[in-house]
Amino acid sequence: MNNSVHGFHIPVMGLAYTIDSPFKVARFGINSVLSIVEDRLIETMRRYYYQQANEPYVPIDTTEENYRARRITDYLNLMNRTVQAQVETLKNAAFEAGSELVKYFDMLPDDSALKGLYLTMVQSNNTSEKAHLENVLRGSIQPGSIDVNIMTKVDKNNLDPDGTVIEGGSDALMALQGYLKSTLSHSSIIFSAGLNPRLFNYLENCPEFDANGIGQFDKKIVIKVSDYRSALIQGKYLAKKGVWVSEFRVESGLNCGGHAFATDGYLMGPILEEFKQKKEELVDALHSLYTHALIQKGKAVFERPHPIKLTVQGGIGTHEEDQFLHQYYGADSTGWGTPFLLVPEATTVDEDTLEKLQKAKQTDVVLSKASPLGVRFFYLKGTTSEVEKLNRIQHGRPGSPCTEKHLVTNTEFTTAPICTASHQYQKLKLAQLKSLDLPVEEYRRQAADVTEKECLCVGLSNAVSHVYGVPFLKKLHAVTICPGPNIAYFSRIASLEEMTDHIYGRTSLLDHTERPHMFLNELTQYLDYLNELFLDLDSADKKRVTYCRNFYRNLMDGIAYYRQLTPDLTRTSAARTAFSSGLSLAQERLQTLVDEFLPTLIADVV
Repeated sequence: MNNSVHGFHIPVMGLAYTIDSPFKVARFGINSVLSIVEDRLIETMRRYYYQQANEPYVPIDTTEENYRARRITDYLNLMNRTVQAQVETLKNAAFEAGSELVKYFDMLPDDSALKGLYLTMVQSNNTSEKAHLENVLRGSIQPGSIDVNIMTKVDKNNLDPDGTVIEGGSDALMALQGYLKSTLSHSSIIFSAGLNPRLFNYLENCPEFDANGIGQFDKKIVIKVSDYRSALIQGKYLAKKGVWVSEFRVESGLNCGGHAFATDGYLMGPILEEFKQKKEELVDALHSLYTHALIQKGKAVFERPHPIKLTVQGGIGTHEEDQFLHQYYGADSTGWGTPFLLVPEATTVDEDTLEKLQKAKQTDVVLSKASPLGVRFFYLKGTTSEVEKLNRIQHGRPGSPCTEKHLVTNTEFTTAPICTASHQYQKLKLAQLKSLDLPVEEYRRQAADVTEKECLCVGLSNAVSHVYGVPFLKKLHAVTICPGPNIAYFSRIASLEEMTDHIYGRTSLLDHTERPHMFLNELTQYLDYLNELFLDLDSADKKRVTYCRNFYRNLMDGIAYYRQLTPDLTRTSAARTAFSSGLSLAQERLQTLVDEFLPTLIADVV
């Protein structure tokens, strides 16, 4: 398994925001992830980067067979050869101030052997030794991996001209095929949002994921999970098919950007502790099933299990937090997402939205119901997309044009699925609500939930049209952005070197706002979420009451775990005191919520 020269990665963000991050950061050894779900966006980027490369651009039209997969394959191939060329240029650069070669080594973590060798070269006064070390350093340069993401829930069926479902032609499967046919090697595909049987079953017939040796894969599988149980279930499902998961990427259920998949009150610390305690058990269980499947298929087996990486992301904001995840839980890499939205050298965000991100406060990022998928969605208020949505509502035409149709899932009023953010659906749903003769306040509440839905396919893609001046969709230019709550603590544009220095503790980019530890921030978000659950709770709904009781119990267990962890968590007595005080305040708030809403229903779990 190839080891990255950096201890962090840039996760997928939206559609546009990391769509070309490898072009920007891979040559510096930084791993990044792009979404390959939106093929119109991919085609837009193909057009732009072929022009940048001075190569002829040949459009892949929607009328062509397998156009979606072919667009993705060609874009990834263009990206791959561009990055390879960038690396060769880097290797031939001079070791002089301001060069990208110096930048590559300056950004490395201070505790890396390669950084130590570089500093030895810089300090050497021996001409022959210096020349030898320069050659060794040039030969050690490796690019960051070009990784792709498929959100498993985005998998609508596609039809041929006769209206028949195309076998193996769904959105996720075509994206997967596009990735498989690419020239990318030592690359990973990340599956997020849960187990998709159709997609996961397809993996069984993909030799591109077969191992070449222990831990040696040209293309690796990564599963994004929110807890250990999910990792075990999905890992076993694939292992039984002879498919190995090389990494489980643990993301906070709520302290993240974009779609938020809240756990049942399980907090990040206890989740990581379970992975830490059961890592060997997990590897052994998957290896046993994997080996049996390989034997059944007549394939070569491996005496030892392939390594499984554990990576962590969601709300990380300081070097100390980053180091703790590495050292205490054994994280192989940490994902820094939201802060990189303020790094134009790494991500693609338009100027207007950049300005809003810099000014964003905690109250500006909300856990909305804007996603048509019905999953909660972190959302920056005041964007051009929100302004456009409100204007449509005000003018009596709520909903958006549905041009991309990636999120068409609803058949409440139609035979063919439609998107709940579309004008068509919202018009039908609001008419239904009016016919029910609901009380005024209840109608307003339900109508607000309907009209809050927003077109994400276009809103999360449009930044590229503003940044690069390339056409995406005519007359649709509004931008949606989905930072995590962590954006409130970063308030200025930073260079790639500055952000890397921040991650490695060589500088700080945090503003002067007091920032609680990432574990406390997540705990606060779960308390807010529980408060919402209580407000909507019907005491006659016994199943929901039980769920809330378990949620409460899990939060209490998490607080107890953090109390035990506090001495190891922070370096200074002041930080330990602040963390302990934060826990006490959180526990008081939790108890107040429970006393208000469930005074008699949680007695047996206190």
